[in-house]
Amino acid sequence: MLRSIESFKGYMIGAKDDELGKVNDFLFDDISWAIRYLLADTGTWLPGRKVLIAVSALSQPDWQGRTLPVDLTREQVKNSPDIDTDKPVSRQHEIELHQYYNWAPYWAGGYEAVAMPAPPPEEPEAEGTKQEVKGDPDLRSAREVTGYHIHATDGEIGHIEDFIISDENWIIRYLVVDTRDWLPGRRVLISPQWVTEISWDKSQVHVDITRRAVKESPDYNPTEPVNREYETRLYDYYGRPKYWLGSVRL
Repeated sequence: MLRSIESFKGYMIGAKDDELGKVNDFLFDDISWAIRYLLADTGTWLPGRKVLIAVSALSQPDWQGRTLPVDLTREQVKNSPDIDTDKPVSRQHEIELHQYYNWAPYWAGGYEAVAMPAPPPEEPEAEGTKQEVKGDPDLRSAREVTGYHIHATDGEIGHIEDFIISDENWIIRYLVVDTRDWLPGRRVLISPQWVTEISWDKSQVHVDITRRAVKESPDYNPTEPVNREYETRLYDYYGRPKYWLGSVRL
């Protein structure tokens, strides 16, 4: 089923022996658009600390009870590697986390990527300079990316308001775009497959769709679930291959 990230607000993350905290954010990688981690706010249990939980560690969600259970104890989480979640998460931190919990690393087996332009080659470091240790450049915070401006081939169309994800494989299927400054009162869905460029420094996402095409696209109502009937209409309208038919692996 497809669900909006916004709808997860207030969801509890449950350990085997008690509650861990509430969902605060999601971290996804910008190559496959797969959710990799939940960021849990531990509240008064571990004051001032947020912890990362790999989506691969989730058990069957309790949708009615708004709970995401994990096969962990509070003690395990309490003693887990302390990661500053206010900073980019480095691959080294991920390795420490996965080794501690004995999680299978998602980066070991590879993944199918969305067609994206290759990044420009890195400039060689000047002689004598020390390479700075940075966070994993592929991991992005959904909360941070919310608000990024979306640019069609011929101009801006709005900003990211939400994300639609599949609760079966935790992949982002759509960006929810609010077009209020251009088309008041409308929201549209854009597939990550249609993204051609992301400018992280300018907070912009570029898609290979025209403004006119967006203007006449099927209406999206955030109060109604995104079902296969709506998806079919959307993909047929844009004339794009449907991911569920296997022509595009995402």
